Amino acid sequence: MPEQDDLRYPIGRFASPALSEPAMRADQISVLRLLPGSIQTAVSGLSTSQLDTPYREGGWTVRQLIHHIADSHANAYVRTKLALTEDWPTIKTYDEAAWARLADSTLPIDGSIAMISALHERWVALLESLPEADFHRGYNHPELGRQELANVLALYSWHSRHHTAHITNLRKRMCW
Repeated sequence: MPEQDDLRYPIGRFASPALSEPAMRADQISVLRLLPGSIQTAVSGLSTSQLDTPYREGGWTVRQLIHHIADSHANAYVRTKLALTEDWPTIKTYDEAAWARLADSTLPIDGSIAMISALHERWVALLESLPEADFHRGYNHPELGRQELANVLALYSWHSRHHTAHITNLRKRMCW
């Protein structure tokens, strides 16, 4: 049986990269580009009861994970646009766990997958259009401090792979 931390962080915890090189960012943007298809593949063929199975004891269900990705990445996209149009704005945080308990997190996942797909199409186009200097713009996070867009990109590339791994690892453990 895998350790609980292995189930919670199947690809390891996020670590901010020491450097942000254009080739590294291109790889991270590629992860964002591929996420809609990756999660669609990860959930393909799952039944309602499988979608309502937590990826670990005490963790969110697969359904909640999909809705969380839509919520989290929508916030990240808006924060990116704020960082590009304002001078180091202070962004608003939100209680992810509370959002995951709201009624819309029990809806079918198709709407959130479509939202992720449309959102990522725009987010990727925006990121690919940025000159080097814009990756050094950012925002002030009330808990984490100054966040440069290069680091935000690295975080959401990790976040995409992190939650996809929750689903694919659950499928392997459960032989789905």
